[in-house]
Amino acid sequence: MTPEPSAGWGPASPGVLVLPSGRRVRGRGLRHPLPSGPAPQFGVYLLGRPPPGFGWESRWARWPDFLLPVDRRQATELLLEVWKRSATERVEVACWGGQGRTGTALACLAVLDGVPAREAVEYVRAHYHRRAVETPWQRRYVRMFPSVRAVT
Repeated sequence: MTPEPSAGWGPASPGVLVLPSGRRVRGRGLRHPLPSGPAPQFGVYLLGRPPPGFGWESRWARWPDFLLPVDRRQATELLLEVWKRSATERVEVACWGGQGRTGTALACLAVLDGVPAREAVEYVRAHYHRRAVETPWQRRYVRMFPSVRAVT
């Protein structure tokens, strides 16, 4: 299936990562103002505590700053949902700063999209934010993240 572009989120839109398949996912830091343009249709928020409500469907994964998700199975399921929904919907992934946890999640999405796990961090740094994926254990988490073939 060829993914439809996320209406209103072009490749140059702030925080939008274009995956090799053409899927688009917006990463952002919640401490920054909401970017202009259409709101997400679905969001996954990677925080140490539940986020405030949003005007769109959202899920929360308990993921403390600079660390890894508390429930890795739940995180994998949420990221798979993000990857699937990003084929036809505007989907965002966010943490407080938008680099470590968000970058780690985006790198995992790149793995799901077919980027080799050993190259996913560099892919996200080149196409999203140069300081994405902040810690050695976040980089290791991406290298160990299962591909879509392994989780479906």
